[in-house]
Amino acid sequence: MTDTAEIGEVRRQREDWQRDATRDLATGRTGAAIHAYNAHDMVHSAETREQARGDLIDRWDRQRQASPDSSRIILTHTNAEVRELNEAARDRMREAGDLGEDVRVTVERGERSFAAGDRVMFLQNERGLGVKNGTLGTIEQVSAQSMTVQTDDGRGISFDLKDYDRIDHGYAATIHKAQGMTVDRTHVLATPGMDAHGSYVALSRHRDSMDLHYGRDDFAGQDRLVNTLSRDRAKDMATDYEQQFDPAQDYAERRGITFRARVAQIMRRLMPERVRDAVDDMLDRLRPPGDGVPGPEAGTGRERERTGKPVVEQQIGEDPEAALRRARGRAFVRHARAVDAIFKAQDRGITVTPKQVQELNEARAAFNDLRPHGSHDAEAVYKRTPGFAADVASGDRERAMPARHAVQRETEMRQNPELRADRFVERFRDLKQSGDRQYAAGNYSGYKAARAEMGDMAKSLERDPQMESLLEGRKKQLGIDMDFDSGMRLGRQLSLSHGLGRGRGIGL
Repeated sequence: MTDTAEIGEVRRQREDWQRDATRDLATGRTGAAIHAYNAHDMVHSAETREQARGDLIDRWDRQRQASPDSSRIILTHTNAEVRELNEAARDRMREAGDLGEDVRVTVERGERSFAAGDRVMFLQNERGLGVKNGTLGTIEQVSAQSMTVQTDDGRGISFDLKDYDRIDHGYAATIHKAQGMTVDRTHVLATPGMDAHGSYVALSRHRDSMDLHYGRDDFAGQDRLVNTLSRDRAKDMATDYEQQFDPAQDYAERRGITFRARVAQIMRRLMPERVRDAVDDMLDRLRPPGDGVPGPEAGTGRERERTGKPVVEQQIGEDPEAALRRARGRAFVRHARAVDAIFKAQDRGITVTPKQVQELNEARAAFNDLRPHGSHDAEAVYKRTPGFAADVASGDRERAMPARHAVQRETEMRQNPELRADRFVERFRDLKQSGDRQYAAGNYSGYKAARAEMGDMAKSLERDPQMESLLEGRKKQLGIDMDFDSGMRLGRQLSLSHGLGRGRGIGL
């Protein structure tokens, strides 16, 4: 969300000035953190991104050979850049004679060459192997069928690639994958897609050192770099997510005007002026004290109509942006409490009351007024991780921080169709594997639940032609092997391939 974080003791970094920089990153002072690293010669510019990538690999290779026992990771924003950096790092490993003979294998992301000595990253939690999404290790043995890896925490694990193929080279990773990671050294390639949240993650994963590289074809200078890495993309909520809005509504919501507010505006325009004034005066008398920004039109319908934005309570001398962040934070907590109350009732088998439903709808509306689509993004997160609703509902900012980051990622996912497609494939495959394991273990209720959610996902494509189009080229990853008629919709193909029913509705 857009509230600034409160962070207490920073333990990851070993030097005091770097711990101070992490606090700056966590509290929105990204520029101060970057300037601190620049003062210690850890920010490096180049003419182009390609040159910056080469400089980064040079520095990575020098440090790797000088300190072979130190752990390290290269971080950047996009999967395409990760692939480039992984290949470049492997080339250096090969030149130094640190890799065995390549074995070509097919993994979840496609064909890859792996060799003894290669760094790898696990991309999915697997309790049986004792690995998590983001676990790093070094290959000890590899064949076309199996792999043995020494993880960075000292465990040796072996697995068949037909059973677990969610693995890739581990020299570089997306910033998203690095959340929760700790290494001795990081090397970061900045690109224009980064923001304040990504900067916090990327620039705080290290214990000893961090080197930030950028090209001047992406950022004309360090000021532009700071501006981009400081931006809060959670404020940009224009794009729709898995729903279809009418053009007029979408136009309004792109400007922060919700459907409810548009109806109110239309109705007000139809009223005679004297009636509008009388209604405004009546509402002013009924409104609680402090509800609105102090001023001649504070808290009135005229202010809401004039600006197209909700009125935010602003304290004397307070910056308007700070007031808006505070209001969003309150709306975020209120909405989470409404969701959490319903979750708790459902957990106890108690029927949700009309009052709880009304409070949820009002909390949704209030949240969306301040952050368009905010309730939808948050509820998508809560459905996957119900405990996050309770974390936010607690009002404890530190406890709620993982949920806040998850909601921001959900917002980014909604705004980036390619990321949404990646997540669709990942989730569908996870459900398929989970359902198969549940069936083998005799847990038929768990199997049915996984299958039902797969059915929901297939059916959702009927309402999302953009996603359907993006997934057309990824049928193999989705397990569609049959030769269907060209006119059959992808969702139907997906259902038939996996024998899915119509699914069940899941929602709050």
